[in-house]
Amino acid sequence: MYLSKKEIDNTKLKKKLYRLFDGNGLYIEITPSGGKYWRFKYRFEGKEKRIAFGVYPDVSLSEAREKREEARKQVAAGIDPVSDKKDKRRKAALNAENTFEAIVREWHVLNKDRWNDVYGRNILHRLELDIFPYIGKMPIASIKPLHLLDALRLIEKRGAGEVARRTLQYCSQAFRYAIITERAERNPALDLKGALRPMRHSHFASIETDDIPTFLQVLERNEARLYAQTRHAVQLLMLTFVRTGELIEATWDEFNLANAEWIIPAERMKMRRQHIVPLSKQALAILNEQKKLTGHWPYVFPNQAYPKKHMSNNTILGAIKRLGYKGQMTGHGFRALAMSTIKEKLGYRHEVVDRQLAHAPANKVDAAYDRAKFLPDRRKMMQEWADYLDKVAGTGKVIHVDFA
Repeated sequence: MYLSKKEIDNTKLKKKLYRLFDGNGLYIEITPSGGKYWRFKYRFEGKEKRIAFGVYPDVSLSEAREKREEARKQVAAGIDPVSDKKDKRRKAALNAENTFEAIVREWHVLNKDRWNDVYGRNILHRLELDIFPYIGKMPIASIKPLHLLDALRLIEKRGAGEVARRTLQYCSQAFRYAIITERAERNPALDLKGALRPMRHSHFASIETDDIPTFLQVLERNEARLYAQTRHAVQLLMLTFVRTGELIEATWDEFNLANAEWIIPAERMKMRRQHIVPLSKQALAILNEQKKLTGHWPYVFPNQAYPKKHMSNNTILGAIKRLGYKGQMTGHGFRALAMSTIKEKLGYRHEVVDRQLAHAPANKVDAAYDRAKFLPDRRKMMQEWADYLDKVAGTGKVIHVDFA
């Protein structure tokens, strides 16, 4: 005979636990304290087993019957309901631990030695800012392409299409790591190919060779009233054409002014190889002036407000803006400017300039001795480049210089 709600509600307390049966293995246990617990009894592989369905009235009679029918179907299909329940609990626990944010942070720690410090910090900062607030707490195995796309669309919406693309790449790498470590079965980032808005690829903004004289004159007049060390930073970017991060994070112990040499350690380089920057007389003069200002601090270009930290990249961008070159020039643009002008006006081979730019060597043989490759030519080139800038600075027009 089947149970009724009225019968369950009107059960009497007894000194010992007793049971009321509903049929097909479902029953409810009544404890001496008044607790009412649903149970389902079944046989699996010749053994009698039981599974709990919850507490009445949280689990109603009709809900308990539904659970019974689901369990009976599992048994008929050769699935043990108890083992299946344990597997689901274990999976839920793993999912709680293996959130997208947890896996990304694990992946980031594993790979951070491959990146320079700035690049590694930027990756994590970008994900913390744009991705974690939306899918960071989700189990990584449950993330669908649309979840990720919704977060990326918000980045695109603010006009940062390239940031969205790079962020998608970081996410894809993290998903691949999750698959390798058996925390996910698929990479939803791969399904988003073509889902982001097409980008018109362009290089970092840079003035042309013909614009150099005017730019140098504007920098020299300093009507923008830049701090001395900010002007020095812009001048050194132009003279050395290193990456902005390599300049603003430079410390005094990297410089050998007596040997006219700046050696940037591998951990600060994008390609993770030590890089030699020969210093022209003009660069040395600027560094000597800068040393009078900041030689008592570790960083060559300390932060104005917090001198124990280095200058912000925004300081360089702000200086360029105040000089009147917003949208026309960037800190990175000095690299493109040097490459094109040195090849065109000074006649140096691409390989020589390319090595000074610290680009990745074309092959493993080049990589083996890349640090000092073309070094004599590079020393000569860096001085000629500085002399060239001095010559054009006062003319108002670009001139051809014969250094023979």
